[in-house]
Amino acid sequence: MRILLTLLILLSISSRAQTLRAGEAISLIQHSYAAMPPPNTVDTIKAGDPNTLVTGIATTFLDTMEVLQEAVRRGDNLIITHEPTFYNHIDDTKFFTNDPVYKEKLAFIEQHHLVVFRLHDEIHADTTDHILRGMYEELGWDKYPHPPGPRGQYFVTIPQVTLAELSRSLQSKLHIQTLRVEGDPNLSISHVAFLPGSSGLEKQVFALRQPAVEVLIAGEASEWETVEYVRDAVAQSRPKALILLGHEVSEEPGMERCAKDLRELFPGIRVDHIVAGQPLWNPEHGPVSNSPQ
Repeated sequence: MRILLTLLILLSISSRAQTLRAGEAISLIQHSYAAMPPPNTVDTIKAGDPNTLVTGIATTFLDTMEVLQEAVRRGDNLIITHEPTFYNHIDDTKFFTNDPVYKEKLAFIEQHHLVVFRLHDEIHADTTDHILRGMYEELGWDKYPHPPGPRGQYFVTIPQVTLAELSRSLQSKLHIQTLRVEGDPNLSISHVAFLPGSSGLEKQVFALRQPAVEVLIAGEASEWETVEYVRDAVAQSRPKALILLGHEVSEEPGMERCAKDLRELFPGIRVDHIVAGQPLWNPEHGPVSNSPQ
């Protein structure tokens, strides 16, 4: 039934690409990743009118002001963002009602008739975590072995390398400004756990508990939680390490892969991926331009 529904919508879209409304496009996007959204999902429209005619679609890790401005420049008015528009997980705006930064951002969205939809829970919840898949493809790790089972996609066996070598390789390939590492630089690595984004203490420690895993690569972690767990593990001479890429770095490739998926769903509509860029910089090197691409 899900496949039949998708085919019917696709046929309809291809015949009337110029009259597709944002709400219809969002419905198809949701059904392409999951049959039903999980309970209490944050995957909702954050701003804009679902009846707006779609002129172009932009995917991004996060719809920053610069991303929104670039979308307008390109003529994209349906924005698919992975992370919150208004600074907290559920986009609760009560605290920001009179905040000048919030008000200017919302006014920009309204002025340009943008529709902002968050695609977070469903893109992670499919049989394949599409955000993780995008990162594996970016690194060339999709060809390496993964254990069977639903959790297997978060574990990968790579050619043996030291922690220092792996860290330098990730920093170079992903152009990371503020990569952080914990553990013995000479630790031999071949079994990796990869949890993009901010998965939290329990998921991160569960991954590190796996006997074969030497390193957890994550987007971010609370410094008083997983970071200190790994510090104690290292002090106990356990072969464990942690690499924090930065939240944006760990998930942007997945949203770029999302743009490729949406080009297949909407063959008559332009779909762009606009890079949000890394928000933090290292004073040793200075800020790197984050102009949206």
